[in-house]
Amino acid sequence: MKVAALYDIHGNYPALEAVLTELTYVKPDIIVIGGDIVSGPMSAQTLDRLLALRKSSNVIFIRGNGDRKVVAASKRIKRGPLTNLSSPGKAKQYWVAQQLTQHQLAFLENLKPTASIPLRSIGDTLFCHATPYSDSDVFTPKSDARIVAKLFSRVPEPIVVCGHTHLQFKLKIGQKTIYNAGSVGMPFAEQPGAYWLLLDSNQHKIQFKRTAYALDRAAEILRTSGDSQIEFFIERKLRHIPTPQVAMRMLHKMVLR
Repeated sequence: MKVAALYDIHGNYPALEAVLTELTYVKPDIIVIGGDIVSGPMSAQTLDRLLALRKSSNVIFIRGNGDRKVVAASKRIKRGPLTNLSSPGKAKQYWVAQQLTQHQLAFLENLKPTASIPLRSIGDTLFCHATPYSDSDVFTPKSDARIVAKLFSRVPEPIVVCGHTHLQFKLKIGQKTIYNAGSVGMPFAEQPGAYWLLLDSNQHKIQFKRTAYALDRAAEILRTSGDSQIEFFIERKLRHIPTPQVAMRMLHKMVLR
């Protein structure tokens, strides 16, 4: 069995399309969408594309903190601002919420936080957005191993796949192995592209993947979104992305201690 794990798309529709094109050759049995589908420039188009994908593929969705916040924004547009977000962050969540239909918002609101898939030769695998019991916890390969172990102590599955920090890594904690799938739409990496994870029980392996795509063409498409912050997204999230070293310094400020 092959499972493709696509995390943190963040409304980057061209990046998603590039990965889905590659998946036509990979032919996964299951596609796991690991949260944070939206909170980006082309959220409505991205979500529509994934919902349509269910007609031809076995797709499992889980919720991310970005999805949850957009739903919250849709309910609080007339009832006060979101908390714990910068002014640009609040503006983006409100704007994204206004782009989505009630059907799309209801779909996001009803997403489950985790999914478990048994994979022969690899082991039972739990998919969550950040950690099994939170969609916003932050940890990295340099986090205190004792703290990370507590986050996953009640998880029976030996393999855990997560995202949230947009940084691909593998971490061994006791008897568990944790894989961060990276980000399709807003990666932290050495070079631009769409990052994801492939679990292949037929070949007994789990692989970090990167799909390259035409960035100039992607920028043209993204500029049609109407997002007032689109030039920042194109320059800082598409063309000139943070390296893992820069990302680690930033994430360390948010990491659990």
